[in-house]
Amino acid sequence: MTTTGEQMHALVERLYPLCRSITGDGVRATLDIVGEYLPLTVHEVPTGTQVLDWTVPQEWNIRDAYIADPAGNRVVDFAASSLHVLGYSLPVSTTLPLAELRAHLHTLPDHPTWVPYRTSYYRPDWGFCLAQETLDALPDGDYEVHIDSTLADGHLTYAEHVVPGQVPDEVIVSCHVCHPSLANDNLAGIAVATFLARALAERTPWYTYRFLFAPGTIGAITWLARNTEPKPGGRVEHGLVLACAGDRGQLTYKQSRRGDAEIDRVLRHVLRTSERPHRITEFTPYGYDERQFCSPGFDLGVGSLTRTPYAGYPEYHTSADDPAFVSPEAMADTLAVCREAFALLDRNRRYLNLNPYGEPQLGRRGLYDALGGRSDAKQAQMAMLWVLNLSDGTHSLLDVAERSGLPFDTVAGAADALHGAGLIKA
Repeated sequence: MTTTGEQMHALVERLYPLCRSITGDGVRATLDIVGEYLPLTVHEVPTGTQVLDWTVPQEWNIRDAYIADPAGNRVVDFAASSLHVLGYSLPVSTTLPLAELRAHLHTLPDHPTWVPYRTSYYRPDWGFCLAQETLDALPDGDYEVHIDSTLADGHLTYAEHVVPGQVPDEVIVSCHVCHPSLANDNLAGIAVATFLARALAERTPWYTYRFLFAPGTIGAITWLARNTEPKPGGRVEHGLVLACAGDRGQLTYKQSRRGDAEIDRVLRHVLRTSERPHRITEFTPYGYDERQFCSPGFDLGVGSLTRTPYAGYPEYHTSADDPAFVSPEAMADTLAVCREAFALLDRNRRYLNLNPYGEPQLGRRGLYDALGGRSDAKQAQMAMLWVLNLSDGTHSLLDVAERSGLPFDTVAGAADALHGAGLIKA
């Protein structure tokens, strides 16, 4: 039987060959595939649209590109890998001597067999990326250079999927869809987000979950410009950016700008109590789209979950970030943490004790009898007492769990029992 991890890895492999950028048909093709797993609402935002301090750029598409040596052999070929062309390259068809062509070539001398990923989104340019060993083997002579691309008015494309909750307050889950053939950054993030949405739809969550599949930076900025008013941030209560979700490194949670947002506390608690190897890092205004959601005008409670963070592994933004670099087990683990975190987030209520003067008699309400035979009866009893004592409308269940040292699930179960007995209300 195919596991969820294997299904996510198969999705990564399927998306890997597509040439994505911040705009263009590669993004649409990616969303078409994701749309086979989830119903998506796709948005097309025209070139020239003002989005906060930015403007939606022209749309870029590419059909073919190559460098042919003096003998006519294609020594660099876009058909072999979308990484071979500088992202957003202008069209070009010319013949150049190798000495002049070198100014348009990008390599990684420290990793001579790898091809780098490079872009020129907002500065007109053209170029190719290739392995250093390929460049070193090129003889002098004249080279045919051809890039069949277009840069013209069009659209920026992004998509949303909404899992309805019991309340309209939203949790954003964001991943970027602009990178070409890079498996960990960020196809693994797309795969985990897709299967997370499917998992959440199996139950009726408390919050409404909005999944964003958008190009990095300009996509998040566009969504914010079209959907969210400046402070207090409309209905967005919490958020998580998913990236680098499939490598074999330990999990890393980067906190929101606030540092004490509920999503920060939830992820810290889940990672600590799960005893998984992990790191918690402070917010910095560099990285993925958490920096857009956490810009001071919005200051949303949005953190970022990765395994090894961006630029933290040699394969980052290179051809070595291929499907073999990510594992089904790592993606399954990332998905499991997301599910655990959102299950806790959904249950993390604040309650009010309806009988706050003295300890209510639990025995005559059958609450002690309900614990009979349980191996954790003492722990469950203490959880009831803690919930009653801290249910003053200001303490959440996570507050209770952290202060008491009891497992969150035990505390939440106690709250359910007390609520059912009419002793507390949300």
